[in-house]
Amino acid sequence: MDQIKTGRFIAQIRKEKNMTQKQLAEELLISDRTVSKWETGKGMPDVSLMMPLCEVLGITVNELLSGERISDEDYKKKAEENMVNILDEKKINLKRLLTSSGIYIATGFAGGINIAVLWFEEMNTKAITAIIISTVITFCLGIALAAIVDRRAGYFECTKCHTVFTPDSKTYLKGILSVTPFIAYFHCPHCNKSTLCKRKITK
Repeated sequence: MDQIKTGRFIAQIRKEKNMTQKQLAEELLISDRTVSKWETGKGMPDVSLMMPLCEVLGITVNELLSGERISDEDYKKKAEENMVNILDEKKINLKRLLTSSGIYIATGFAGGINIAVLWFEEMNTKAITAIIISTVITFCLGIALAAIVDRRAGYFECTKCHTVFTPDSKTYLKGILSVTPFIAYFHCPHCNKSTLCKRKITK
């Protein structure tokens, strides 16, 4: 899915129907800022809004996802392409999520071994210092690498305004991850509130 192409298509059809962003937003019971985000390619309509949006604009979901009008002959082909793209995206993001989880676990395991060595082995000050430094470096590098992979493993949906977004590095680092990889507290770029966000593997 090309967000920018889809956004331009939404804007094109809206203008063809002589609707403003505010009028379209009122039809869908959302804010005009959300419509603006769609049309500038900074977000995609939530799954729950796709059917109502298509009904208002007089297009199909397949056309919405493709970002263009589709002839009857090409409809089936485009539907299959969109389905394959969604499945590919899901597969890639699940792989990223599993990889980041594996890195977190391996980092914790390595740190645990070093702590066990410090606890059970008698060592001089130099050796203890070396192990502590090694543990800190391993922990920092492991967390950083896992965070880089995890941030790109899908998207997050704000539970306040339902905007779906990928947090930038700064937002991710400031966020508080929960005990599961599917829930986190982030600052939503749309409603500007720090709130609970749910992970979505695909949009």
